[in-house]
Amino acid sequence: MKQRYSFLLTPTWLGWLAICGLFLVVCIFLGQWQMDRRDQALEEINRVVHNYDEDPVPYAQVRDLFVDTDDEDEWTVAEATGEYREEDMLLVRNRGHGGAVGYEQLIPFEVTQGEAAGDVLIISRGWLATHSEDGGQPATLPDPPQGEVDVTWRLKPGEPAIDRDAPEGQLASVDIAEYEDEVGYELIPGAYGLMAEESPAPAETPQQLARPALDEGPHLAYSMQWVAFGLLGFVGWGYAARLQARNNDLDMLDDDDGRHAASGVSKQERLREAKRIHRLRSGKLSDEDMEDAWVEEQLSR
Repeated sequence: MKQRYSFLLTPTWLGWLAICGLFLVVCIFLGQWQMDRRDQALEEINRVVHNYDEDPVPYAQVRDLFVDTDDEDEWTVAEATGEYREEDMLLVRNRGHGGAVGYEQLIPFEVTQGEAAGDVLIISRGWLATHSEDGGQPATLPDPPQGEVDVTWRLKPGEPAIDRDAPEGQLASVDIAEYEDEVGYELIPGAYGLMAEESPAPAETPQQLARPALDEGPHLAYSMQWVAFGLLGFVGWGYAARLQARNNDLDMLDDDDGRHAASGVSKQERLREAKRIHRLRSGKLSDEDMEDAWVEEQLSR
């Protein structure tokens, strides 16, 4: 057996073995990348489960979460009484909802009651579909309630700036610093509110964004698949080695064609005989081999 597979120690076969090992390492890293994405999805699911349906708390109690936002605070439910600054409304373009692309309606909201009176934060009132004829504008633009309004919202971290131009009155992302530059007065940094309820309720409101899906995705299955792919490289290497050993056996028989041509013994019979001799040497005898050995022993007597 050792002599039959001695070719595995040649530089070519060792090189292919090293490539299989490198491929396995790459697949393990890709599998770990998928596991990291799964961990991120599970963290988001945990945030939704713990924060999304909680009872609202007064804005003054969670004001620090808006100023210094942490990922764990996303979806925290808060409420306040104040007034919308409708004249400073801006639209965020290219926002997906239900398989369509539209706008989010953002309006500054000034808190007028409580310890945090005077704060102005951004409220996203929801999603607006694009106009069927002019995709550069929303189909409708609902007005916010006038005067003092009780608003309940869920905290969302502000988004980074996008190096993309937007028409006047629109933003490329919910970048609070850019919004502040547009309106010319100070806004609560760090986070904005995704509206849940308004009282009094207006006759028309934007569509509310869908609740985040509690789905971790296929990352665990993908991770296992990458590891399996890496191991298949060694399986392929072993299979190729077995074929090479068999081809070497056939080549050895071809070299003996001249010596056996006169005897009329076919190549298939010579291959069968070579395998039998190999089994005798390795001690792995079949029932047929044992019968042949017994017959030869009786004849020799």
